[in-house]
Amino acid sequence: MLTELSIRNLAVIEHVHIRFKSGFHVLTGETGAGKSIIIDALTLIVGGRGSSDLVRYGADKAEIEAMFELPPTHPVWHTLSELGIEADPGEHLLIRREITATGKSSSRINGQLVNLTMLRQTGEWLVNIHGQHEHQSLLNDEEHIHSLDLFGDAEIAAAKKRYQSSYDEYMKLHKDLRELQETSKQALQMLDLYRFQIDEISAAKLKIGEDEALAEEKRKLANAEKLYQSSSEAYDFLYATNRGLDAAGKAVARIQDIVQLDPVKLTPLLEQAQTAYYQLEDAAYQLRDYRDDIEFNPSRLDFIEQRLDTITSLRRKYGENIKEILAYLEKIKTEVDTIENKDEHIRKIEEKLTVLEKDLSIAALDLSHLRRGIAQQLAAQIEHELRDLQMERTQFRVQVEQVLDERNGIEVEGAKVKYSRQGIDQIEFLMAPNPGEPLRGLSKIASGGELSRIMLAMKTIFARIDQIPVLVFDEVDTGVSGRAAQAIAEKMSNLSDSCQVFSITHLPQVASFADVHFYIRKEVDQERTFTRVQDMPDSGRIEELARMLGGVEVTETTLHHAGEMLAMARNKKARA
Repeated sequence: MLTELSIRNLAVIEHVHIRFKSGFHVLTGETGAGKSIIIDALTLIVGGRGSSDLVRYGADKAEIEAMFELPPTHPVWHTLSELGIEADPGEHLLIRREITATGKSSSRINGQLVNLTMLRQTGEWLVNIHGQHEHQSLLNDEEHIHSLDLFGDAEIAAAKKRYQSSYDEYMKLHKDLRELQETSKQALQMLDLYRFQIDEISAAKLKIGEDEALAEEKRKLANAEKLYQSSSEAYDFLYATNRGLDAAGKAVARIQDIVQLDPVKLTPLLEQAQTAYYQLEDAAYQLRDYRDDIEFNPSRLDFIEQRLDTITSLRRKYGENIKEILAYLEKIKTEVDTIENKDEHIRKIEEKLTVLEKDLSIAALDLSHLRRGIAQQLAAQIEHELRDLQMERTQFRVQVEQVLDERNGIEVEGAKVKYSRQGIDQIEFLMAPNPGEPLRGLSKIASGGELSRIMLAMKTIFARIDQIPVLVFDEVDTGVSGRAAQAIAEKMSNLSDSCQVFSITHLPQVASFADVHFYIRKEVDQERTFTRVQDMPDSGRIEELARMLGGVEVTETTLHHAGEMLAMARNKKARA
């Protein structure tokens, strides 16, 4: 759950720090008091795009911090691990977001700096915000398939993964075939150039690392005289009489003559001198061998220079190094083979596509069959939830069907059908709100109030599946009243048994069912506007409910009615 939220300098909020509990929370207050800013803060916490317009006038930056308490088994810990964010499962998760007055944004998770993409990937597991216009997504048929697949959970996910694997392979091969079929005259004209390049690179007989080895050998050959002279002089310095080794040997002998006179101090010195003598002797022998191996070979030097010139010329044309040149050679060999044997390649690809299309068709059909079964389960559950929301006579269906496409479709059970990466199914939610009416698409018949209740029904169902701990409803009960409002209130309250629920509402029926009630009010002090958040006690809740019932005038009647409403809500919650 979300345990704490701290906001500084966000819009009209100077500073608020709110502690939350489990259960159902409502936020109420006059229009424009700043209720939506609380939702804006949560949106920013889970990766919503920020703007300098959100920073309070006169402030350098806006700051939002949210602390979540999650079980060790929650999926967000795995996501954090994959993102390389250090987090101890079971501990609190702290997210911080800052937006400067210049529009720059920074985010941290448990103190570690993250980018916006990482924040969104994390936030997807933490908070689900449903705005008052979001239910319009129900009118988009393309969204229905995602809802159905989410409901199908692991079973659908596994079948969909198998289908998409076949789909990706099939589409890649289709692309290869299309490119091959569209091989132009220009490609044919490139054959002569490719053949020349193949001959030129092949004739060079390049070996990876050859240029570095030749450059090293060239350096030695070009400086052979200097290498010989300097190594000879160094050897002479070491072996000349009264110098180098001779002098070092005499020094060792002198120390040996006196070591017995002061063994404590002279023995270590003798060992050092002897070690130095042997090291000098070894160095002298190595210098002698090195000098004797120095090669004076002008013809070899000429060959190396010509070879390096050839390699340099090829590098200018075909790649930065020999490895890239050889890779280019393999590429144009493949191109030549493709152009010269175009018809044979087309035949082979078409044969593979025939096999792949059968595999794709089988995977698509398996996925479709699963969806049909899942569709019945989802429709039954939605109808059950709608009965609780005063839509007890509503029929709801999840239609799964295919669209014929003789030109570009794949063959499934003897018919060519349209397909995409989502499968062969066209999913549409259908509803008949009244008995005797035919099932029709939501966009054709559903009112705003009905859409709100359908969305709430679906959120109730998916809350048991998606494991998102915080669910936020921003005035989704707009356009609903009477018994429907009461039903929505009870549904939100019941939903809070499986996740933490927040609702911004203007309906007293909804507010009365809250476990925690926050009142948002706006104050003006010294010509500056401030938003305050107050955790309402029972007496304050009754007064706020009375205001919601009666508007500006709060009378004894509305107070009495508000008290009864709060008591009835508590009785219903206790019996639930």
